[in-house]
Amino acid sequence: MATFLLVHGAWHNGRTWDRVVPLLQSAGHRVFAPSLTGYGDKARLLGPEVGLGTHIGDVAGLIEDERLDDVVLVGHSYAGMVISGVANRVPERIAHLVFLDAMVPEDGETAVDVQPITKQLIDVAVDGWRVPPMPEQPPPLGLFGVTDPDDVAWLRSILSDQPVRCLQEPVKLDDPAVRTIPRTHIHCVAGRPAGITRRPVPAGERVRELPTGHDCMITMPVELAGLLREAA
Repeated sequence: MATFLLVHGAWHNGRTWDRVVPLLQSAGHRVFAPSLTGYGDKARLLGPEVGLGTHIGDVAGLIEDERLDDVVLVGHSYAGMVISGVANRVPERIAHLVFLDAMVPEDGETAVDVQPITKQLIDVAVDGWRVPPMPEQPPPLGLFGVTDPDDVAWLRSILSDQPVRCLQEPVKLDDPAVRTIPRTHIHCVAGRPAGITRRPVPAGERVRELPTGHDCMITMPVELAGLLREAA
């Protein structure tokens, strides 16, 4: 039995994983899929002071509170920043890092450094600190790669604004132990928006692909669960 900790990306919340969690649990694994501060059941906490450090603290705190070890830590999209910071804080608790169509930072980088197009979102932030969810686009892009009308409606109902500070705070990766944690990169290779770039994966790190859009946990949950089990 493995312990999975699934961390959602910007604008989303823990319910994003609703189709994946039971698949992993039915295979005998322990699964956590929390909402980060400012989203889902924690939406009331959304404010300009919420940043990357807040979200790193959310996840590291859960690991400490639940006394989790040998964690398969999965970060989707923006949460690649989050799981990197968590791994730096508690590397001895992490068995595997999975970057799910995610940002993969180096020490001292912000989300803008990793994905420069993010600067355009900051420039149009509401009240100077809130970035609304991305609008739906024609297929194959859809809403975060989701195109089925029912799924789009459901996804839209759970999205929240993203605090600018999450995109501006740098991540600290100064513990050499972080680089010893095995890594898997899962790339969603269909319907990628213009301007989104992906850094080369270092030699020796596992790469897997899914022929779907960004929110693969909604569009291909069975296939995603299978790839996650590979990392267990």
